[in-house]
Amino acid sequence: MNLKSRPPDRKPELILASHSPRRRELLALLGLPFRVLAAQTDESNHPAEATVEMVARLALAKARDIAAAHPSALVLGFDTSVALDTETLGKPADAEQARAMLRRMRGRPHIVYTGIALVENGRETVVTARTLVRMRDYTNEELAAYVACDNPMDKAGAYAIQSTSFHPVASWDGCYANVMGLPLCHLVHALQTWGITPPADVPTACQSYTGQPCTAFPAILQQ
Repeated sequence: MNLKSRPPDRKPELILASHSPRRRELLALLGLPFRVLAAQTDESNHPAEATVEMVARLALAKARDIAAAHPSALVLGFDTSVALDTETLGKPADAEQARAMLRRMRGRPHIVYTGIALVENGRETVVTARTLVRMRDYTNEELAAYVACDNPMDKAGAYAIQSTSFHPVASWDGCYANVMGLPLCHLVHALQTWGITPPADVPTACQSYTGQPCTAFPAILQQ
């Protein structure tokens, strides 16, 4: 699937239903104009709800929230959470909870899921992305310094994979940008099913932005 230098087939008004600066920066890599309107959505999980189900539900709820007032726009909603064993780890409520999450994940694998929702004039699509992440065996001192100096409270699982000071992740399988909150190639694939092709070479732009090589994008884009 050739993503290089192709103009969009459609040019809808695009709205990102998120205030996340990381998502805003990642979405800008597509080369499509968009504006940001943060959704007001209850992000609590339902009893016995699997993480993958929760992120899909919340991404759609966020997109619907904005689309209700902007029915002619194409609204993009996202939700990211961590699945550790059978438990969902969202954003920590405070520093104590952040430290507890990071202690539990230390030296262990977990899965990061992101729900991606597209809503436009009654049409809806929801897909999910999955990345297996293995945390390194960081020290208590490193953990405490990260929580004290960074802002883990706005991140699912209380960590940023891209942190240059903490470096919490040892390795991962799948989309790196998914762990940042916006799996670009999954979004591109969904947009193309709606007749929208970003003008940018997205895999190259994403790898340049993250500074990480990617071998996952061919399989994602050729689904």
